[in-house]
Amino acid sequence: MMDIKQEIFELRRTIEEHNYNYYVMDNPTISDFDYDALMQRLIKLEGENPEFADENSPTKRVGGAVLSEFGQVQHRVPMQSLGDVFSYDELMEFDQRVIQGLDDEKPQYVVEMKIDGLSVSLEYENGRFVRGATRGDGSIGEDITENLKTVKSIPLKINCDAKRLVVRGEVYMSRKTFEEVNSEKRSLGEALFANPRNAAAGSLRQLDSKITAKRKLDIFIFNIQEISDDRILSHTEGLAWLDEMGFKTSPVRAVCQNMDEAYLEILKIGERRKDLPFDIDGAVVKVESLSQREILGSTSKVPKWAIAYKFPAEQQETTVEDIIVQVGRTGIITPNAVLTPVKIAGSTVSRATLHNEDFIVAKDLKIGDRVLVQKAGDIIPEVVSVLKEKRTGNEKSFRMPTHCPACGEELFREVGEAALRCTSTNCPAQRIRSIIHFASRGAMDIEGLGDAVVEQLVNEGLIKTSADLFYLKKDELVKLERFAEKSAQNLIDAIEKAKENPLDRLLCGLGIRLIGAKGAKAVAAHFGNMENIMNAQLDEVLLIDDVGEKMAESLVHYFAEPETKELIERMKNAGVNMTAEEKVSGGVLEGKTFVLTGTLPTLKRPEAQKIIEDNGGKVSGSVSKKTDFVVAGEEAGSKLTKAESLGIKIITEEELLGMI
Repeated sequence: MMDIKQEIFELRRTIEEHNYNYYVMDNPTISDFDYDALMQRLIKLEGENPEFADENSPTKRVGGAVLSEFGQVQHRVPMQSLGDVFSYDELMEFDQRVIQGLDDEKPQYVVEMKIDGLSVSLEYENGRFVRGATRGDGSIGEDITENLKTVKSIPLKINCDAKRLVVRGEVYMSRKTFEEVNSEKRSLGEALFANPRNAAAGSLRQLDSKITAKRKLDIFIFNIQEISDDRILSHTEGLAWLDEMGFKTSPVRAVCQNMDEAYLEILKIGERRKDLPFDIDGAVVKVESLSQREILGSTSKVPKWAIAYKFPAEQQETTVEDIIVQVGRTGIITPNAVLTPVKIAGSTVSRATLHNEDFIVAKDLKIGDRVLVQKAGDIIPEVVSVLKEKRTGNEKSFRMPTHCPACGEELFREVGEAALRCTSTNCPAQRIRSIIHFASRGAMDIEGLGDAVVEQLVNEGLIKTSADLFYLKKDELVKLERFAEKSAQNLIDAIEKAKENPLDRLLCGLGIRLIGAKGAKAVAAHFGNMENIMNAQLDEVLLIDDVGEKMAESLVHYFAEPETKELIERMKNAGVNMTAEEKVSGGVLEGKTFVLTGTLPTLKRPEAQKIIEDNGGKVSGSVSKKTDFVVAGEEAGSKLTKAESLGIKIITEEELLGMI
């Protein structure tokens, strides 16, 4: 029996050594075939000898734990975010604040890459990995231990005599893995991830750790949050010690004697950006001495000893191969550039919106032009400029169509508007896009009814309008490609659940021109039910605070149409809710205005907004002197900065929930 035990322990040690060589040192010392043989032998022995089970065995890295929800973790050391700067001058202002905080003592700085991923903490007790958590709001995160065990560059055991160690790192997905994951999702007809950061975050928050294990996530450790003795005196000394412990640490770190040296290192990192196998969105400058960090301290949100230098959006040169037009749900005709595929910010870009005819004219854009393209907010591709000096004379001018490419109806452009639109109520392209919008998360939120499914249902003749969704039958769905018994029933259940949505969600889903979520909520609250809205006159609608003249005209015109009356009647007969939620009076948040910014640890933004409004409060989209509270989450941006400058109280999600 001892021989079996020793073999199990030796297999674990050997496999973890190979994991370290492969995932941390990027220097594999064994073939994939031989590695798999070792792993299969260990799995077999552990299965036959459960008395030797170990939660930190390398076999746990394949995933398997399925959770109903994530638990919460209180961070003993807050996981703060960083302040941002965008220029040399702002960097020097930070330098002066640091020097003043140290009574004119000049610090050394360390410059590192700012990995674009998801920040996590890893806790070790007596050298064993015991817990991993997301940053959350900085004070409370989510327990994602099982998912982090699948990240093979995270050591599950370290040779450390410190009773307690907490480190912080950035989990990310490489560009290569991102392309592989999206390729698989594309083949399955699933929605694609927008970028590697989005993919990493989504993978880490899977309740089934087997899914996380398949995503090949990686991590860089960049800070010691807590250690049970005082052996470390400087930041780079701490990183060197972490290297010895087997962690994969920040790939670039340069110690600089002053901020001018630090700025040169930042520029070097920027030059390397597009050649890296992973995404970065800037560089981080930190004070090297830990004792100086103690002196400088922190604000409630950010450390005073570190700053993030954010790079401008990455731009790439490519060719406009063609310009095509797309019909939107409200009939607006949008031109799109078809580009020679180019990689930007970690993903391949082959299309970019050109907004409208005026945009094309202003840039003098032609088919065949060489252009600079970037991702607005690192997400939406856009044409920045035309490289006219590279024209060959073979470029072709583009003219917007005079008739709708989907239905042939003559297009119309209102005076004073840039948009060209199709006004036909029978346009098939509008029909599909209006139903997609109706089912979207911001409207009726019908889970499982994505773009491809809507197109399939329309093309198969099962639906023509959003009202037809409520008359779908399971038997009709199971006959379609990609639908099985379970998926068909799930969609029917989701549609049934959507019938209970409040009136404002329905109004938003109808896609009335100029009426978004905020306007829909105001209209629903004012009139109370659909019948009152349909019978409302223009002067009545104009009485609503958040509804302007054009919005009011659009609303009245929409409900005057015979097609609208028929649509609403069919929905009503199907059992769709036509009444607004009762307005909260005397709620604990009554009279208070909130602004939401950043990613909250447990609540999606619509959920947080609903909680506030359910308790009598109001949610605004912008910060002003009238704002009472700003609820800030991870990656909070300009709204947080403005709130701090105006002296507005900034609270966490936990504090918001505590108020109610």
